[in-house]
Amino acid sequence: MNWFKGLGKLLGSLLLGCVFFFLLLYRGDIPADELVVKYRTPQSHFLDVDGRSIHIRMMGEGQPIILLHGSFASLHTWDAWQKELSQYFLTISLDFPGHGLTGPDELKRYSTQDYSDLVLSLAEKLNLEEFHLVGSSMGGAVAINVGSTRPDKVLTLTLVDASGAPKRESRSLETDFRSEAEERPWILNWVQNPLFSELVVKCTPKFLFAMNLKNVYGDKSRIEEETIDRYYELMLREGNRRATLDRMKVRKSDLDFRRLDMPTLILWGAKDSWIPISHAYAFEKAIPGSNVVVVEEAGHVPMEEFPTESVSEYLAFLGVRVRKNYLELPKQLAYAH
Repeated sequence: MNWFKGLGKLLGSLLLGCVFFFLLLYRGDIPADELVVKYRTPQSHFLDVDGRSIHIRMMGEGQPIILLHGSFASLHTWDAWQKELSQYFLTISLDFPGHGLTGPDELKRYSTQDYSDLVLSLAEKLNLEEFHLVGSSMGGAVAINVGSTRPDKVLTLTLVDASGAPKRESRSLETDFRSEAEERPWILNWVQNPLFSELVVKCTPKFLFAMNLKNVYGDKSRIEEETIDRYYELMLREGNRRATLDRMKVRKSDLDFRRLDMPTLILWGAKDSWIPISHAYAFEKAIPGSNVVVVEEAGHVPMEEFPTESVSEYLAFLGVRVRKNYLELPKQLAYAH
């Protein structure tokens, strides 16, 4: 009987240790008002779009560019791009529902189709007849869906390390294509695992979050602590973690590439470990007339990691010729058409 009592004490100690461990990992939601004060900018607006209060940021004037962020991100991923693009264009970025300062959607409208409908509704609300469209990662799949739904609205399409590439029919050593499911970062598998998904809603340790976020960069030393804090705190915005779980349960639909007849740039980080560069060439094959431009040292978010190089490539695509420091006036301003 002594060994049975000893085993009981051991199991009890382990249970108490687990409870204590999870208490240490517990992170409560951050009130929305607190984060609005910290992360809104003078160019921020909250617009009612189809019954949702959507956080957008508008900068500059001229032809409009709509910038769509990726999963786990926010409109802040475009900070450097908006600063530069707004010298020549009207730029509009937004926080998708379940992200950033927008927060969750009571109706759980988190699918690619839902997000693309939102973009088109936002464009209508802002009286945008036509616009350039840029999408990163998940936002790239949304941009494709918008372009295929209303090609008459989209002047140009730019995919930055986008999700949603069609599978390649053949494989080779040079262009081995692995599906997004095969390449899925561990954090995505974690939040979709029924055993851990509910735990994620309350226990989101910053150090694990930071480890995963650093994998997004080609050069981990380039990510700043301030950037990690922003990603982390906006994820903890009240309702966003639950919204993330709900969003991950939405079944992905296939994208239609047949109606994408607008000029298309495919911009990719060569060191992207989330969505490898083979996906860029799959997009190039699927979208007639598209071109791939590679940022050699960048990972999954070249607009954050190498903003100068990536935005200059995008400006060149739009016909804006600038120098590397782009402090001088452009030599030419002829938008892609």
